[in-house]
This record gives sequence, structure tokens and C-alpha cells, in this order.
Amino acid sequence: MKNKYLKDPRTLYNTQGYKEAEQDTPALEAEMTYKPDHGEKSYVGHGKLEGRNALITGGDSGIGRAAAIAFAREGANVAIQYFPGEEADANEVKELIEAEGRKALIIPADLRVEGSGADIVEKTIEAFKYLDILVLNSAQQIVSESLEELSMKQVRDTMNVNVISMFETVKAAEKYLEAGATIVTTTSMQAFEPSGQLLDYATSNGAVLTFTKGLADYFTAKGIRANTVAPGPIWTPLQLDDGNHDIENFGQKTPLGRSGQPAELGPLYVYLASNDSSYVSGQVFGITGGTRTI
Repeated sequence: MKNKYLKDPRTLYNTQGYKEAEQDTPALEAEMTYKPDHGEKSYVGHGKLEGRNALITGGDSGIGRAAAIAFAREGANVAIQYFPGEEADANEVKELIEAEGRKALIIPADLRVEGSGADIVEKTIEAFKYLDILVLNSAQQIVSESLEELSMKQVRDTMNVNVISMFETVKAAEKYLEAGATIVTTTSMQAFEPSGQLLDYATSNGAVLTFTKGLADYFTAKGIRANTVAPGPIWTPLQLDDGNHDIENFGQKTPLGRSGQPAELGPLYVYLASNDSSYVSGQVFGITGGTRTI
């Protein structure tokens, strides 16, 4: 007799890949045919983040959007940074946060530009007065089929968004973070299994991994924890941004045989932001469909 309450993880979400058009930068969820699941209908809060204020970079879509929804339903006020041009997605998230009776702040910022990381922190403090959850999730990922095709401008832009902006944002936030505050970064499976078509992205995620472990060493003794999440193939607009050329097979080679959905990561970000993970710092959490991170 089968247990009707169990759900087979192999078939819980789409198992067929996607027939989706590539988009120019910035790729928007509003223009996707196959909409990702961010937990809009499924996530149920339990007050784990009551009275907390969060800032999430890249919070308008994908993993950041799932974290924003979950945080709001757990009781937090949420500020999100988004890339200019992604207003449609950002406004949707704002409405979802406010629907939970929480304060929402949406901040357009190009993290390639020096000073933008510090600016989003100050705007969050101005709106919320304090900050105790910092999620560094924004990323640039662009496929390059050859080194000849990979421009040094793209390399610099990728490093600025994916790494340098993290340094700047944390430096600006440090004076506002008190014991009990948390920092969560998003790296990638690419840090462990780099692709030749994503050399700049993979390299940046290796740096994020090292950066987070160093942050934990720096902050944990002060009562501030830092951890990182390493997703595998998760269905987000990032996959359509200037060129994932095998989108029909996206995620099909994982042991579970499918791509992941942002909704499958939201609870982990809540765990790492909440007191449930009070004894956890400097750790890497792979959400990879069964692919080992080491």
C-alpha cells in the first residue's frame, strides 16, 4: 500500500525540459512561457522571521524572488535590488510582499557600477531603520562558446556583479549588522563543476564560495553567521539571458532527471536566515537534483 502523502521528487515538477525563447538582457520572468514556481501558492509561513528586515539582491525573479516571498510570509520586511529594466518583475514581488502585510522596498541598481552596492544598503536602512538579513544573490551569467567570443568587458562585468558588489555591499552593511544577523550568498554548482561555456561565471562562483567562508571566519565570532547556497540547474530567467543554447534539455542530466524550481530553495534561505540555523556558519548547501558538490 502506497503512502498518499509522499511525493516523488523525480516528477514533482516539469520533467521534459523547456521550449523557451532566448531573451536579451535583462531577461524577464514576465516574458517567460514556462513560469517558474517561487512558492507563490505553496509556501506557508510560521513566523520564523518576525520583526526582521531583509535585503535581497536579485530579488525580482528566480531564487531571490522565492526567498523574498518566503521571508515575507515568515514575518520579515523585505527590500530587493533589481537590475534596471526589470521593473515588471520587481513590482510583482513588491505586491506579493505587501500582500502579507509586510513592508516592501524595490531598488533599481546596476551592480556593475561602483557605489551601487553601498547605495542599496543605505536605502534599505533609510526605509527600514535596521538590517539583519543580507542575501547576496544577484548574478550575471552569459554563455560564450569560445574564448575568442568571451570579451574582457564581459569578464569584468561578471566579476563586478557576482563578486565585487558583494564586497561593497557587505562593507556598507557591516556597521548595521548586530549579533544574530545573518548573511546568505548564492554561489553555484559551477564552482565545483565549471563549464567551458561559462568560464567567467564559474570562476566568479568559486570566488563567492571562498568569500563566504572568509566572511564566516570574520563575522561568526561577532555572532553574525554567513553561509552559501550552491544551486544546480534551477529554472529562472537567468537561463534565458543571452544564450543558454540547450534549453530544451535544461536540467535533464541531473540524477533526479529534471531541473529545479526556485520554490525548492526558498525554505533553505529561511532556514539560514532564521534562528533554526543558529549553530550553522561557513557552510555550503548544494541544491542540485542529486549531483554531489564535492
